[in-house]
Amino acid sequence: MIQYFDKIVRGTEQEDNLVIVQFLKGMIGQRFSFLNYYKEIPVSYDATLLNVENEMAEFEVHEYQAKAINLERRALIYSHEKSHVLEDMSGEAFYINIAKKRVILCKFGYGKIRSNRRRFVRVQLDTPVGVDLAFDNDILTGSIYDLSLGGAALIVNSKDLLVPGSDINVFLKLADNQSAKIIEVGMSATVVKVVGDEAPFTCYIEFHAEKHSQQQIAYYINQRQVEIIKELKELNS
Repeated sequence: MIQYFDKIVRGTEQEDNLVIVQFLKGMIGQRFSFLNYYKEIPVSYDATLLNVENEMAEFEVHEYQAKAINLERRALIYSHEKSHVLEDMSGEAFYINIAKKRVILCKFGYGKIRSNRRRFVRVQLDTPVGVDLAFDNDILTGSIYDLSLGGAALIVNSKDLLVPGSDINVFLKLADNQSAKIIEVGMSATVVKVVGDEAPFTCYIEFHAEKHSQQQIAYYINQRQVEIIKELKELNS
């Protein structure tokens, strides 16, 4: 979850926790906007603050929020309009009851939620999408595990040809659930960065897709969103 949240310490961590707890004590009955992620899909519902005791705060939350918190063991909370500070908050999960839609959070801290910096919806892929990276005299194959309309994160076994800032041609192999066919989507892309000291490496690329390719990727992402939401709904309590 830390990739979505920039931690901010205003005093010390313990002082910040105490200040937040004191603020929450005066907010019983108020609604707060929570944020979690499930496979890159944001899960964000309002929660009602029920009680604050022993530096812990109990909230009534949406069932999906409780499930997401149960997985991440933490919740992000957008800054409340009645707060005296602009920073968002985070809290660690102490107790979760999905059936009763109750969570108790503790160890609060300040930060800035980064989700509004996202230009595109992203999805995590349970079944990686195959991709070919075409160079002048070679083709490098990879597997995409994280996809958005603007780019992708993929696994490759070689990084010799992957120069950050260079432009390449990519061919995504997207599965169509309705026809059970593989649709190849081609476009140009820029290598953003390559991570790792030894194979397999993680490569991040930015797409430069024309309209038709964008529509094909958007359709695939929409299918995956529906699958992820269904998975979250059906998660065992």
